[in-house]
Amino acid sequence: MESSLPPIPAKRYFTIGEVSDLCGVKPHVLRYWEQEFTQLRPMKRRGNRRYYQHHEVLMIRRIRDLLYDQGFTISGARNKMQEILQAERDQRRNGVVVSPPIADPSRQSLAQDGDQEVALPSSEWLRSVAGEAPQALLMIRHELHAIRDLLSATAESSAPQGIIHRFGV
Repeated sequence: MESSLPPIPAKRYFTIGEVSDLCGVKPHVLRYWEQEFTQLRPMKRRGNRRYYQHHEVLMIRRIRDLLYDQGFTISGARNKMQEILQAERDQRRNGVVVSPPIADPSRQSLAQDGDQEVALPSSEWLRSVAGEAPQALLMIRHELHAIRDLLSATAESSAPQGIIHRFGV
C-alpha cells in the first residue's frame, strides 16, 4: 500500500489538506492522531491552521503503515513509535548515523557489527528522494540568496562602509 502514496515534494511546510493527500488519510484522522501520538505536533498559525514539516509527513506515513498495513491498534502503534524513536535516539547518541531521519515506513533494518542495528533506507525511499534532491537544493539556494539580499540591504543602511567590504555582504 505504501507504494501507492505519492512522493513528498520538496517543501518546507504542508497544509493538512496536502498531508491528507500525501498520506492517504482524511484530515479529521490526522487531527485525531495528533491527540494520540504526542510526537506529532504540527505548527499552528492563525486560526489554528496546521502546517506540517517533512519529518512529520514521514511520521504520519509510518503511523499509517503501522495502523493500516501492519494491523497495530492505536496504543500498539503509539508504543511502537516510542520504541522506534528511542532506538533512533540511542543510535544517534552512540554515533550511528540513522538515514533517513525519523519515521519513514519504508525503512529496513540490517544487523551489523555485532548487536548494533543500523537503519537503512529502502530502494523505494531512495528513488522517491532522488527526484526531490535537486529541487530541494534549488529551494535552499534561493532562500540563501534571499537571506543574503536582506542582510546586504540591512548592512548597507546601518553599517559603516568598511564592514560591508570586509564581510563581503
